[in-house]
Amino acid sequence: MMDAFGSYGHAIVSLAVLAIVGLVMAPVSAIGKMKLGLAPGAEPAADYSCRVYRLHRAYLNLSETMGFFVAVTVAAILAGANPFAVNLLASLFLASRLIMAVVHVGGLGKPNGSTRSILYMAGMIMCAVLGMMAILGALA
Repeated sequence: MMDAFGSYGHAIVSLAVLAIVGLVMAPVSAIGKMKLGLAPGAEPAADYSCRVYRLHRAYLNLSETMGFFVAVTVAAILAGANPFAVNLLASLFLASRLIMAVVHVGGLGKPNGSTRSILYMAGMIMCAVLGMMAILGALA
C-alpha cells in the first residue's frame, strides 16, 4: 500500500507536521488563556499587543485553514495528481503556515494587510490549486 503513496512523501509529512503543530499550539494557547484567568473556551480581549491573544489567533487561524489543506491534499494524492506538484504545494503551504505562526505570535507587522495577510492568501491559493489538481486528476 505504501508504494502507491511513496511518491507523495513530502505531502504526507506536511500533513503530519501541520497536525502536530496544531496539537502543540492548542494547549499552549489554552495555558496562556488560563494564566490570564479566562474560563475554558473564553477568548482573550482583541488586543494585538497581548501575546496570548496573538497566540490564540494564530491557533484559530491554523485551525480554520487545516481542514481545507487536509481535504485538498488527500484528494490530490488519491486522485494521483502530479507527485512533484503536490509535494511542492503541500510543503510550501506548511512553510507558509509555520512562518505565519511565527509572524503572528511574534506580533510582526500590522494586524491587517500585512505579512500575515499575504501568507494567508498564499496558503489559500495553494489549497485552491491542490483542489483543482485533485478534480482534474479524478476526471482524467
